[in-house]
Amino acid sequence: MDFDVAIVGAGIVGLAHALAARRRGFSVVVIDREARPIGASIRNFGFVTVTGQRRGETWARARRSAEVWDEIAPRAGIAIEHRGLVLLARRPEAQAVLEAFCVTEMGEACALLTAAEVAERFPDLKPESLCAALQSPHDLRVESRTAIPKLITWLASIGVTFRFSTAVRAIAAPVVETARGEEVRAETILVCPGDDLATLFPDLIAAHGVTRCVLQMLRLESPGWRLPGAVMSDLSLVRYRGYADLAESAPLRARLEADQADALTHGVHLIVVQSEDGSLVVGDSHHYAASPEPFAARAVEQIILREAQDTLGCAPAVRDRWIGTYGSADRDMFRASPAPNVHMVMVTSGTGASTAFGIAEETFATLMGPATKEELP
Repeated sequence: MDFDVAIVGAGIVGLAHALAARRRGFSVVVIDREARPIGASIRNFGFVTVTGQRRGETWARARRSAEVWDEIAPRAGIAIEHRGLVLLARRPEAQAVLEAFCVTEMGEACALLTAAEVAERFPDLKPESLCAALQSPHDLRVESRTAIPKLITWLASIGVTFRFSTAVRAIAAPVVETARGEEVRAETILVCPGDDLATLFPDLIAAHGVTRCVLQMLRLESPGWRLPGAVMSDLSLVRYRGYADLAESAPLRARLEADQADALTHGVHLIVVQSEDGSLVVGDSHHYAASPEPFAARAVEQIILREAQDTLGCAPAVRDRWIGTYGSADRDMFRASPAPNVHMVMVTSGTGASTAFGIAEETFATLMGPATKEELP
């Protein structure tokens, strides 16, 4: 065999599986149709979100993935831009959700702050109104546009082979056939297709009900001060399943339907993270279709900016705009085997950066049993 493991797709899910495979001592090749990463893995917030992930497996995967990011970032030369989360509750119904969250296992090490405590600790944050806030230490942020290329460079340095600008046309283990007529041979083949729903095993993807989600993202100029971590708002409490699945979220949703129906219609919730130069990455919205519109809507942008203004107390000028996209389904992810020694792993919830390292370790544990040791430092 040319390789022990061949991975199709160089997004964060594919890269996480490359790391997990190398740590078991396997020879690995990663194949991607693009010349460099241009998909969801570099278009997102770079926010490794633990707090608020769906209770159970997704939350546990996020906890593990944050640990791996923390471990490999210094080795790969990736800066942790900031740590932690502050979720500002501007309505009593939102405060009730945070109170309920804090008594679950997901609230471990989190603190529920009063409005006075927020004003004292984070004087630069000036929300339009404030009832309480959740402060979590579990989350971290990297700069996706640079972190993913640096991760690829580091993986190559520890023995992962990369073949970019190489589309895969067909797979029949142990052979991966490229569009150029080349054959790559591997004992185990993993397909990590991102939001490509049509090229490889489309019937399997369709059977899992996967469509595409497209979202609008913004970069704002620096506000002149540093965030205390990532910032979220009430709208996130009905979006992230770790909060939204709590019974206490129903009254909040009803309140938001009365107050901010336009935001809910466009799937808007607020995440704000900060880059080294002080600029803010802000988003986002959610619209679904197999082939969604590639154009940003001014009206949706205004909803996002209004939520930023009401939550932060400011909304600096827009520097950049872009569109993100990812595969979406009711489940957070799925793993399936369309053929012997061929496995598909697809994150279908926009949580790839947050959960991929945990998922990848699970994949190899499922296929090959627990790791006996890590071969790499």
